[in-house]
Amino acid sequence: MMKAILISALSLLAPLYASAETIVAARTIRAQTILQPSDLVRTAQDVPGALMFPDEAIGLEARVVLYSGRPIMAGDVGPAAIIERNQIVKLIYLTGTLTISADARALGRAGPGDLLRVMNLTSKSTVSGIVANDGAVYVGGLPPSK
Repeated sequence: MMKAILISALSLLAPLYASAETIVAARTIRAQTILQPSDLVRTAQDVPGALMFPDEAIGLEARVVLYSGRPIMAGDVGPAAIIERNQIVKLIYLTGTLTISADARALGRAGPGDLLRVMNLTSKSTVSGIVANDGAVYVGGLPPSK
């Protein structure tokens, strides 16, 4: 009896798994390209970790080359970079009520919310911080949310 109920339940769930879709690149897309709806195609395959809905990728930047027909993984896309490598940025250290700011050189590209290594121009020390929406890099605390 219990075995029959289990088999019935599994047969009802099977179509749900068979109908899973994955988003793939419609063509080869270079890194640093902002994804448009025409860049994406839905396929009837289930790839763990891959994006399932076009809205999850549209408007985001390709972080790596996306090859035609290959699934787009969550780590392959992200917010568009607002800081370029070697750009001078404002470095802000927050701890409690203390705020210290300095100029720094970006050691990579990054978008809002990304972790970015920067070099303090005065001390020449390298630190990592979180990029805020305004392009400042915060260390020692999280950027203010707006």
